[in-house]
Amino acid sequence: MLHSVACARSGQDRTSLYQEITDQIIAELEAGRPPWVQPWSAAKSLLAMPKNAATGRCYSGINVLILWNSVVEHGFAGQSWLTFRQALSLGGNVRKGEHGVTVVYADRFTPDKERRRADRDGDEPSTIPFLKRFTVFNTDQCECLPDELTTAPPPRDISSSLPQAEKLIAATGADFRIRGDRAFYCPSGDFVQVPPPKAYFETINWHRTAFHELSHWVGHSSRLGRDQSGSFGSKAYAREELVA
Repeated sequence: MLHSVACARSGQDRTSLYQEITDQIIAELEAGRPPWVQPWSAAKSLLAMPKNAATGRCYSGINVLILWNSVVEHGFAGQSWLTFRQALSLGGNVRKGEHGVTVVYADRFTPDKERRRADRDGDEPSTIPFLKRFTVFNTDQCECLPDELTTAPPPRDISSSLPQAEKLIAATGADFRIRGDRAFYCPSGDFVQVPPPKAYFETINWHRTAFHELSHWVGHSSRLGRDQSGSFGSKAYAREELVA
């Protein structure tokens, strides 16, 4: 009975949370701000993965989209986040009046009673899924934190990685055209086109765009054979964009 109730509550929590996140993403799309698309004029912080400033651990899954969206919406300078208690433990605090962002953690646990039953019966114990919510704050919303948590790190030197990126593009053998002011893959002509690197604020953004369009290129009928027939706004189009 306890197992059933716990599972039911977990399922309800997940359904509610998924709906909240879905509603948030739809609202951003309707406002013309896709949360996973980096505007070219956005702060350099958007190049980074969101991470917990206390543990150094990067967030994953839907949390990445949630936190990226918050950085775009509020104009935070960095991608470092803390819970209220973590800010206090580091000698700082969240400024009065600041509102946090909800992130989630999903896992499973095995009750001691079920573990003992499995040991007695000689089979695998059943686990109970759970979903926890946490409220986190960007370090920009905090004060009195150690300097190393509030000072933006210098831009990473990516010059050494660019030759490998160029070699990877060439190794695909794709018809890769550098011209114009639009980035796209043309299935009918089977070619990729991206604007010249000088059109981008950061060279790494040019490479990211190139690899995104090449991800579409590999889906051509002569390669992976994905459905690329969808027009803008269709389910097939959305599915292909998510793949890329």
